[in-house]
Formats: sequence, structure tokens, C-alpha cells
Amino acid sequence: MQTGSEVIKPDYSYVIIYLTMFTGIITHLGKVQKKSESELTIKTDTELVKKLTKGTSIAIDGICLTVVSKKADIFSINFMPETAKKTNIQYFTTGTEINLELPATVDTLFSGHIVQGHIDETGKITSIVEEGNSRIFSFTISKELNKYIVEKGSIAVNGISLTVISISKAGFTVGIIPHTWRYTMLHAAKVDDVVNLEVDVLAKYIEKLIQHK
Repeated sequence: MQTGSEVIKPDYSYVIIYLTMFTGIITHLGKVQKKSESELTIKTDTELVKKLTKGTSIAIDGICLTVVSKKADIFSINFMPETAKKTNIQYFTTGTEINLELPATVDTLFSGHIVQGHIDETGKITSIVEEGNSRIFSFTISKELNKYIVEKGSIAVNGISLTVISISKAGFTVGIIPHTWRYTMLHAAKVDDVVNLEVDVLAKYIEKLIQHK
């Protein structure tokens, strides 16, 4: 903007981007303390709980949910019947270990990929095979979702940003390095466990753009 000979630069410091998203880099683990038909109480690190306030979003095994209360090293969230039906929350019991991630901010190091916290479907672990210092996990995936994943592409499994190694008609594999194995719930995972899957949202946008050409 220019007034006479004076050039006035716009001030964008007041602009706030109100978009909840995650990167798929798990920062903390939690354990289910109590579960009712609509509320989940989770025990975790006190430093994480200090960052939470009522109304804060948090990813729980990749599901974007809202904090309703907190105390010391405990916090609670509410969930709808639809959320339980479409995610692995329906299988949570006391002691279940879960992945936790706070939303990304402007200061977040973006080292994963865009994860919305909107679960597309659940899949099952079909095998866990040790390979050198890593483990190869195989998961089921539906035909409808299979089209959105590519080899060396990204997918979120229980909120963890992972790279696809191979794809079949009914499933896919990923490699888990020691760090990811140790610092996520995968070290407690077993064959037949149900996991939350979220494909890369960019693939969906590309599909829609092509369809409407």
C-alpha cells in the first residue's frame, strides 16, 4: 500500500491459521487408565499434560480428539459412538499403550507428512518379521483405500508417519527402525491387532482434480 511517497507494508502478524494438523512424529506414549462409552482417561508424562488445556486437540493413535479435563499426569477426552465404531478405540482396555502427538505449530520441525487425524479405516497386522536391526510390519487395507498408497509413499498407522515398502491387492508393508519400535506403541503390537489407517490426503486431492478435469 502506498500513501503519497510513503510505502506502508501490510502487517500480517495478527493472522492466525486455525487448522489442526499433525506430522505423524510421535512425541509421547500414554496408557489407558479408564474407558467408558464416551470418555477415555489417559496417563502420560506430566510435561505433556502441562501443555494441554481444556479444548486442546491431541492425536491418540492418530485420532484427532479434544481434551476435556486434566490433572497432574492424567487427561481425559470425549469420543462419539461413530469414532469408536470407525477406529481402534473400540478395542482399548485398561493398560492399552497408545501413541500421542500434539498438533503441529508454526515452530514444528516438519519431518513426517501431513496427518489430519481423520481415520480412513482400520486394518489388521498380519505379520511382524525381524530383518536386521529393523522389523517389517504387514497390514491389511481395503481395495478402496489401496489406490491411495504407492511404494515409497507415506501412510499414517496409529498416527505414525511411515513409508510404504510394498503393496499387494489386500495389504502393504512398512519397515520399523529401532527408534520407532522403542518410542511408539508398536513394540507392544501383536499379529491381528487392529490399527488406524490414514492415507496421504494429497492423493485424494489429486484424484478429485483429475476426475473433474
